[in-house]
Amino acid sequence: MEENLKKTCLYDKHVALGAKMSPFAGYMMPIQYSSIVQEHEAVRGKCGVFDVSHMGEVFVSGPDAEAYVEHIFTNEVRGLQPGMTLYGMMLYPDGGVVDDLLVYRMEGCYLLVVNASNVDKDVAWMQEQAAGFDVKVDNQSERWGQLALQGPEAEKAIVAVLGMEKAPALSFYTFYAEDGLIVSRTGYTGEDGFEIYAAPEAIAGYWDRLLAAGVAPCGLGCRDTLRFEAGLPLYGDELSAEISPIEAGLGMFCKLDKEFIGRDALAAQKAVGTARKLVGIEIFDKAIPRAGYPVETPEGDPVGVVTTGYHSISLDRSLCFALVRSAYAALDTPLCVRIRKKVFPGKVVKKRFYQTNYKK
Repeated sequence: MEENLKKTCLYDKHVALGAKMSPFAGYMMPIQYSSIVQEHEAVRGKCGVFDVSHMGEVFVSGPDAEAYVEHIFTNEVRGLQPGMTLYGMMLYPDGGVVDDLLVYRMEGCYLLVVNASNVDKDVAWMQEQAAGFDVKVDNQSERWGQLALQGPEAEKAIVAVLGMEKAPALSFYTFYAEDGLIVSRTGYTGEDGFEIYAAPEAIAGYWDRLLAAGVAPCGLGCRDTLRFEAGLPLYGDELSAEISPIEAGLGMFCKLDKEFIGRDALAAQKAVGTARKLVGIEIFDKAIPRAGYPVETPEGDPVGVVTTGYHSISLDRSLCFALVRSAYAALDTPLCVRIRKKVFPGKVVKKRFYQTNYKK
């Protein structure tokens, strides 16, 4: 099985560091180097660097590029200026999610950054939807490596260590591109930070310089605990072909005053409501609510299921996302999570558990 898995350009460096490696999205990826807790706290307190070279980079160009991206993407790209980035989704006609992604407005084209586990599916879907549009859909995922430098000291590190003097001027969800380098300021941790896209050889050099300067290498384990605390969804857990953006509480990224694939389904869901909603739940105990655990009323009636759950490292609270029947989605609604044979009481809380620290 391991022989069939892909490796990023930093694979040998992860192994040399003694990282715990595990299959993820078709790749052998580092889950942790020291410990998930130490890496999580490094990002919250100073900064850490993640290998995210497994993510997909798909470029869309041609005379109809804007109209085409408008057609497949839920957010509004018309009028987007070069150097700006948007978050949104690609949908099936029934409102289910093909993928959630970032769209970068480049000079003369668009860059769509998609989830690693969905690259092949996404590209096939995009090519299928390109019929009737004068566009080129170019999957360049193998040509790019990517680092995510995250944490309150990320701005200092990107200048002092990598010499990227333009980075501090970036505001949230903007980027610059030059000479085979793209630097953006988005992130998936709730902290300030940057994404660095470059050729694999350059990414390897940036990685070495950051680690030599004392930046903590961070694995996918703490990437999940960090994004969870910040209330950010993960495709396959909080979004999927069976979970729409409206159910997930992400309707703000779906502009219903324009046409896009799946728009009518979302408009209907918004008009009449959905049977389920994604909520946050706090458990009044240190028990950990894992994905798949049942959610019940205090009387024992099943009303939903946990999608992601942890005992929060930053907050020292047991928290989870759960997809529950809409009648039980209001804040402070008492709900319980069944963990094996025991039931643990809790209540509905806001999904953004941690106060994020983005640079606006």
